[in-house]
Amino acid sequence: MTYLVLPIVAAFVICLFVGPLIIKFMKRIKFGQQVRDDGPKTHLSKQNTPTIGGLMILFALSATCVIFQLNNMALIALLTTLAYGVVGFLDDYIKIAKKRSMGLRAYQKIIGQFGIATVAAVYAYNNPLIGSIIYIPIANIEVDLGIFYIPFAIFVIVAMVNAVNLTDGLDGLASGVMLIIMAAFAIILAYLSTKYANDGNTLWAQDIKNLAIFSAAVAGACLGFLRFNVYPARIFMGDTGALALGGAIAIVGLFSRFALLLPLMGGVLVASCISVILQVGSYKLRKGKRIFKMAPLHHHFELCGYAETTIVSMYMITTSVFCLIAFIIMG
Repeated sequence: MTYLVLPIVAAFVICLFVGPLIIKFMKRIKFGQQVRDDGPKTHLSKQNTPTIGGLMILFALSATCVIFQLNNMALIALLTTLAYGVVGFLDDYIKIAKKRSMGLRAYQKIIGQFGIATVAAVYAYNNPLIGSIIYIPIANIEVDLGIFYIPFAIFVIVAMVNAVNLTDGLDGLASGVMLIIMAAFAIILAYLSTKYANDGNTLWAQDIKNLAIFSAAVAGACLGFLRFNVYPARIFMGDTGALALGGAIAIVGLFSRFALLLPLMGGVLVASCISVILQVGSYKLRKGKRIFKMAPLHHHFELCGYAETTIVSMYMITTSVFCLIAFIIMG
């Protein structure tokens, strides 16, 4: 497992090195968070905290991938992650430049997110090692979706990108959860790589190994970022980091054919999405009535009186349990 530890350490150390430089630079150019007026009142104190910290995650991840000379599927995973990082960066930049809590227009986000997802989905579909196959864990079978794989993959990518973005609302929340999920994925993929190699499928084993290293690098970058993002956060990842991490987890799930593990391992991410959908639906269909005090779900817990650090800890504990269940399912 040395080949998993080294990229984690590399990305972690790189993040620790560039972190203070990025924080200092963001303070100097006054790139601070614009807090929404309709959010929890306790968040008003976070106004002007440096943001776009996702840049340190992307830099650490990219540098680590170069160091370990990742190619093929892992390279596409990196490019997809960076592409979503660019969309997030544009969103963050507009928020700061215009001094408003909303960045890109809705249609611009949709075009960007679906455009990148479509390219990635078509690549996966046409890659003979991935194809249109997904693995169903509990049943222990593989299912060929045929041409329907493309819309399925697009949905998975866009859903996970927005799920991580919605979960990024408390200090250390998104980075802590993603650290656990990506580390778990790295372990699962490393195990599978060894299994495939023993079965004589060396080409597929090497690509899966590269995806494991990529996942480990993402986990290491999140760990390094967490050093500056724990409560009280010295910097926020912004959409730059949130969209990029969402793209990373979705691509790893799809390329490894284990997309159906994402709702389990990322259970808290799914909960964030569902809470927003239910809240909006209830508000529109029930004439202004809400289910939660505020959505996403972590804000509801805040308004119920739970401390920010308590919520983050419980989300990370829950994610750890879900990942352990995934280990059991995978045998």
